[in-house]
Amino acid sequence: MKNDRQKKIIELVENRCIETQEQLLDQLRQCGFHSTQATVSRDIKELQIVKSLDGMGGYRYCLPHRVEGEKFGARFRVIFRECVTNIDYAQNIIVIKTMPGLGAAAGANIDSLKMPNMVGSLSGDDTTLVIMRDKESAAEFCRELHRMLE
Repeated sequence: MKNDRQKKIIELVENRCIETQEQLLDQLRQCGFHSTQATVSRDIKELQIVKSLDGMGGYRYCLPHRVEGEKFGARFRVIFRECVTNIDYAQNIIVIKTMPGLGAAAGANIDSLKMPNMVGSLSGDDTTLVIMRDKESAAEFCRELHRMLE
């Protein structure tokens, strides 16, 4: 039952513009899956589904797609292009400035990369700090981010 429901959630999120858990729950019910909001919320967390900018100023649920061997997935690039206003580094710390309210989204995307040279990150309303192991790693990652945004 759970596997079938989660497969249907993946299918719905991939093929429809779903903005809220309530919309997802309604879509599931129309497909014959009777569930609670709490169960859907747990499924979203387990499947690592996130809300992403839809390119028209709104948000929608998206799967965390990444092509094998590709460092920056399509979702990552879209979020960064839409929300990042500046990227710079000093020593081993990268400072990523975003539009207000999107610092956490940038930080979550950075964390999803699971980079071995990253010690950690800290996000606020419009800023994400990324702490790298050394200044060379910070400089290289900063260059990669700038290339991706071009």
